[in-house]
Amino acid sequence: MQPPARKVMVVTAHPDDSEFGCAGTVALWTSQGTEVTYVICTNGDKGSSDRSMTSERLAVIREREQRRAAETLGVKNVVFLGFRDGSLEDDHLRREAIVRQIRRYRPELVITLDPYQPWRRLHNHRDHRICGILALDACFPYARDHLSYPEHLEMGLEPHKVGTVYLTGSERPDVWVDVTTTFERKLAALRCHESQVGQWPRDDFENQLRAWARSQGEAKGYQLAEAFRCIPFMT
Repeated sequence: MQPPARKVMVVTAHPDDSEFGCAGTVALWTSQGTEVTYVICTNGDKGSSDRSMTSERLAVIREREQRRAAETLGVKNVVFLGFRDGSLEDDHLRREAIVRQIRRYRPELVITLDPYQPWRRLHNHRDHRICGILALDACFPYARDHLSYPEHLEMGLEPHKVGTVYLTGSERPDVWVDVTTTFERKLAALRCHESQVGQWPRDDFENQLRAWARSQGEAKGYQLAEAFRCIPFMT
């Protein structure tokens, strides 16, 4: 499958969300020449069961882990918006921050978290739901309309029309990407997030991810796949 866009932006709530949701796809597309930008909304400073950990230390650790994972996948740009873990709100402050990055990097396709469906029928993290809403609204109509955040024009940031959004974690996917050849890179990127996955037995963790990718691929006859729900915008 050829990449559907020359420039792709992945907007997620926390460090590691991109790797879980679409790292195989990202690795495939970057190997084919696509420029990928990560926008990470929060610093992930609450995601630890280590009672000796502090939020300040964790934020530094998770940024470092995310940069290593992105490098493993060939991601060109990594932007940390720096909001606190658990603090995402559907408001103008956070939406403007995403719109600004869309106008800066001008992606044709954006990947984000599905705000409408709980991942695997489990309760979804609140930041995930709100991140998806923020990203979708930032793509359309806010990034498109010059009267939305007109201060961006003074920064030299012109309006931009995103053509398509792919949602990860959807229960109703309609796009499948064959990641059989890049799945090991997905695993390598996830292993960079030691603070999040280090406590899981490696074989069990990787076998579960491989089983999930195998189940995703069944719909199209792929050995391993990542699946998305596609939302096209009129541009």
